[in-house]
Amino acid sequence: MAGRTPLIAGNWKMNLDHLQSIAFVQKLAWTLKDAGHDFGAVEVAVFPPFTDLRSVQTLVGADDLPLKFGGQDLSRFDNGAYTGEISGAFLAALDAEYVIVGHSERRQYHGETDEQLAEKVAAAHRHGLVPILCVGETAEDLEKHGPSAVPVAQMRAALAGAAKGKEIVIAYEPVWAIGSGQAATSDQAQQVCAALRAALAEELGDEVAQATRILYGGSVKSGNIAGFMRETDVDGALVGGASLQLEEFASIVRFQKHVGL
Repeated sequence: MAGRTPLIAGNWKMNLDHLQSIAFVQKLAWTLKDAGHDFGAVEVAVFPPFTDLRSVQTLVGADDLPLKFGGQDLSRFDNGAYTGEISGAFLAALDAEYVIVGHSERRQYHGETDEQLAEKVAAAHRHGLVPILCVGETAEDLEKHGPSAVPVAQMRAALAGAAKGKEIVIAYEPVWAIGSGQAATSDQAQQVCAALRAALAEELGDEVAQATRILYGGSVKSGNIAGFMRETDVDGALVGGASLQLEEFASIVRFQKHVGL
């Protein structure tokens, strides 16, 4: 990983209300602390629904928990007549560190375009948030264009909004693997993540490319995380369904212990 700190990120999607989120975060922190997890060696972040964020912020702050958190999306706009939108300024005011941009479900169900996502990356950077930019291909894309063409093109387009010198995280999530129970192989993940890093080098320079974390997302489990994390260009995971299962997510976070890395 060339000195890059692994990041295990749990995307809760539309699950857990604010009371459930408090209980879950407390238990997760206790479980990892009891297991002796080194949060400096493997960073852990959760992405609750917007209605949970204030509760999570209060808990993390009051108990000084070593967990990071962020939003599942943000608006391209800072404020104004945009009913239902959430400004990056609001997330920053809640001490969120990260925000997911361009998840495949946002692209699919809300028709988000690469151009709009470039604006969201810019909005995240304006407000001091680290965007986790999601890119990935459908089964049809894979058959038509091959394994890395679509993710690389999506990333290049969104990077147009990136501010120079600001951190960004890339998450490769093959759409055909999300929620299917059929993850990509570690070789497939490495192939695409390596292509993404090469494209990052072309766009932002080799130094930035080597420092940027690239995650894999798509049916990640405790049983397959080891294979992904052994790959040179995979720096962590964006975990969906398994992030709602306390013991399973804690086991994914602790991949270094149970796989002997």
